[in-house]
Amino acid sequence: MRVLLDTNIILDFALERHPFYSKTIQVFSFIYQKQIEGYLSASTFSDLYYIIRKDKGRASALSLLNRIVTFCQVATVDSTTINMALTVNFRDFEDAIQYSAAVLNHLDAIITRNPRDFPVATPRIITPDELIQELTNTQ
Repeated sequence: MRVLLDTNIILDFALERHPFYSKTIQVFSFIYQKQIEGYLSASTFSDLYYIIRKDKGRASALSLLNRIVTFCQVATVDSTTINMALTVNFRDFEDAIQYSAAVLNHLDAIITRNPRDFPVATPRIITPDELIQELTNTQ
């Protein structure tokens, strides 16, 4: 399964936000063990850097982003992605970009803590809890 990680999932991990942190560790474990393929949209990197840098400093932000690109793929965000995001009816433009990147990069799901932010049926919108349950019940 090829999944796009929403920004909140990465931030839960990077900032050790409880009670979500333990679930994000499991999600990253699935990616690291190659049970799923993890993707981040290219546009997410600047958001992550900005937020993590404010909390943990520049060196920590860059270190985390460098680690993430060693086991996650980058989903392309180009003019086609932005044009699609401009036409979909999402309340939040960042979520529209995430959705468009997932669709145009042919990903199977978006992993997010906020499924209501993605009012679509395809790709699948699933929470970390749902992903963990799905992957641990099928093995």
